[in-house]
Amino acid sequence: MIDRDRYPVDPWRLVETNFTLADAGVTETLFAVANGYLGLRGNFPEGRHAHEHGTFINGLHETWPIRHAEQAYGFAEVGQTIVNAPDTKVIRVYVDDEPLSLDVADVRDYERSLDLRDGVLRRHLLWITPSGKHVRIEDERMVSFEARHLALMRLRVTVLNADATVTISSQVINRQDGEDVYGGASEPAPTTTGRIEPSFDPRKAERIADRVLIPQEYRQDGARSALSYRVASSGMTLAVMVDHRVESENPVEVSGLIEPDFAKTAFVFRASAGVPTVVTKAAAYHASRGVPTRELLDRCALTIDRAWQTGLDAILVEQRAFLDAFWARSDVRVTGHDALQQAIRWCLFQLAQAAARADAKGVPAKGMTGSGYSGHYFWDTEVYVLPFLTYTSPQWARNALRRRVLMLDDARRRARQLNEEGALFPWRTINGEEASAYYAAGTAQFHINADVSYALVKYVRATGDTDFLYREGIDVLVETARLWVSLGFLRKHNGDQSFHIHGVTGPDEYTTVVNDNLFTNVMARFNLSAASRAVRNMKTAAPQEYRAMVHRLDLEPGEVGAWERAAESMHIPYSEALGIHPQDAMFLEREVWDLENTPAEQRPLLLHFHPLVIYRFQVLKQADVVLALFLQGDSFTDREKLADFDYYDPLTTGDSTLSAVVQSILAAEVGYRELALEYFRKAVFVDLADLHHNAADGVHVASAGGVWTALVCGFGGMRDHGGELTFDPRLPAAWPELQFPLRWHDSELDVTVSTHELRVRVRSGGEVEFGVRGERFVAGPEHEVRVPLDGQGPDRPGRPRPQEDARRDDGSLLEASVPVITTAIPIVTGPIHLTPPTEEPFGR
Repeated sequence: MIDRDRYPVDPWRLVETNFTLADAGVTETLFAVANGYLGLRGNFPEGRHAHEHGTFINGLHETWPIRHAEQAYGFAEVGQTIVNAPDTKVIRVYVDDEPLSLDVADVRDYERSLDLRDGVLRRHLLWITPSGKHVRIEDERMVSFEARHLALMRLRVTVLNADATVTISSQVINRQDGEDVYGGASEPAPTTTGRIEPSFDPRKAERIADRVLIPQEYRQDGARSALSYRVASSGMTLAVMVDHRVESENPVEVSGLIEPDFAKTAFVFRASAGVPTVVTKAAAYHASRGVPTRELLDRCALTIDRAWQTGLDAILVEQRAFLDAFWARSDVRVTGHDALQQAIRWCLFQLAQAAARADAKGVPAKGMTGSGYSGHYFWDTEVYVLPFLTYTSPQWARNALRRRVLMLDDARRRARQLNEEGALFPWRTINGEEASAYYAAGTAQFHINADVSYALVKYVRATGDTDFLYREGIDVLVETARLWVSLGFLRKHNGDQSFHIHGVTGPDEYTTVVNDNLFTNVMARFNLSAASRAVRNMKTAAPQEYRAMVHRLDLEPGEVGAWERAAESMHIPYSEALGIHPQDAMFLEREVWDLENTPAEQRPLLLHFHPLVIYRFQVLKQADVVLALFLQGDSFTDREKLADFDYYDPLTTGDSTLSAVVQSILAAEVGYRELALEYFRKAVFVDLADLHHNAADGVHVASAGGVWTALVCGFGGMRDHGGELTFDPRLPAAWPELQFPLRWHDSELDVTVSTHELRVRVRSGGEVEFGVRGERFVAGPEHEVRVPLDGQGPDRPGRPRPQEDARRDDGSLLEASVPVITTAIPIVTGPIHLTPPTEEPFGR
């Protein structure tokens, strides 16, 4: 799916062999380095011709009061967007006063690579200056996993065939407020396909016209420079400091300049032919919700002093050891497919870059690689990223879950605003407050509560970490369960009663504010049952913690029983005529969108059709019912899964990158083996091949997490419904073997799936019991289990087709059509000021 002349296959590196500005935004994303707290986009150190000069700190944001065109009670009030921190990546090179600028330079032997084993971005090239001098440029960039506030850059310049004057200008630039001064504002760039997208795109970050970073203290001492700021409206504080070390036998002169938004240290060398000059740059970033900038500057100094004491080579060794451990517990191997292996590892590495040192700050949808979605956290973390973290790096999962615990007070206030009990987590946020101005595709997605609870329960079951559950997690389960009982209602009919939830939106944002969305009801049922079990078990297993919880949360004696009654009577929509689960109570009443005959230039639909047009049709942005079939697979029969998948797959546009991985998993389970692999390839290359034409805005972290889930749960067949570990593999016919590690409680497993056998070995820890297609086995440290496999499940050719002559329960015929296509849609454009207009729909 990608140009292999430009990006050759390398199982452990992403390598670029020629330079072009045509898709600068995409490559800035692909070659970003980050650690979950700090991220540097893959901009060139020359500091020119960027799509987005991005440096991001997790949680560093600006706020503004949202002004709705028509205000109503309870609308989101505070907009939030990630702030571009001062840029320390710039290290410019001049030879005899001639600047290196890649767009015009005579460049030979160019190679840029991101090594997934040590997390270092490297570039080397040979530059022939206009005077004929051959200059070897080698640079490295990394963000430390061990020291999360630290970034390191190293530049080596060697004039090979002559003496010359070499100037290295190292800079720090506040680009958030100075783009026009320092190189111009970023311009829209073509995608890898050369396609220009419409100027309107709700997936992009807001641009704030007013000043964001208010200068505080700034200073320079020799080769060390420091800048600090207060964020204008959010009140956050930020400090950045850089320092330099020089290694060279060439004579050097040093000079500096410091201003509130700019710092420069220039090194001028009298370079002899063949004698290299090396400048190492250490950068430290510290941010806070209110710590004085002077203290943050002191912290920056400590970070840099510690880095120099440790030494760059030792830091690189630490980095390699950190990632060696990561790969030992995370690497998924597909034998004999190096190109696919490269893409898989790149995706898994992005998860480390997004979550490893996020600690309790959450995992944004784009990690720290771009400003897409304004740096917000969504349900992506819980449903798509947390499974990978839980089963490979449980401490990282625990940290991510703690972010939701820390949001609880804000979530309680939000529930009160919507006249509900308990807590309602924000649909999109940075600081804990709801930032989704378009409530129909935002706040109405109440399923966020169940998603958080689902991730929490899966984490506790897989790790056995009841300490976290009883001390903090139980509060999340109780408050989310309270919301469902408050939001829903019992309906009695002919002696039966059923629990309904109205006025919500499911994962599919092309269908909004509906009654009895199947995904929401199924997940709410899980949430309610899990909360009741946790409280009852806690009363017996941890009575002291139980009493503290009852007092802390004012838990009434009858609440748990109410949760259980709601769960037991939850209404699950079902159509007898079609033999499927309707996505919601009225979904089948809508007309069917004929996707097969929709022009390609009208995709994605969200950029070409008014929401009301889309809402009238049976058409999906992403898997909705199908996602429920996976997450709550033990609640549906095999026959139901096949019928639902057959119905919904032809209606699914895949306009969301969250969809392909889910479709891959269910396609594999019900037997569409080739289709499963097709969807998987779309997911694993979504950024590398820029398949959605917005990779320039940052990595699709949730899709990367879904790649792991598709491998382990889709093709590897792993499930843990009810806390029981099982496997039912679905290995693609072209794959001879799939291997992956797995953490289960305190044991580390190695799982290998081949055509005729599944093997499970306990690498460390105690015995592990698991099931394979109904049989139980126990693997131990000295006992590898080999289970013969009779095939890889059902095998269905092709893909599901739209149903013909299908009729609703009332007997009416389901007929497909395409809405009237407009040739031009007027777009209202203009700058977004500190108080921007209402957010557009379809944010995900």
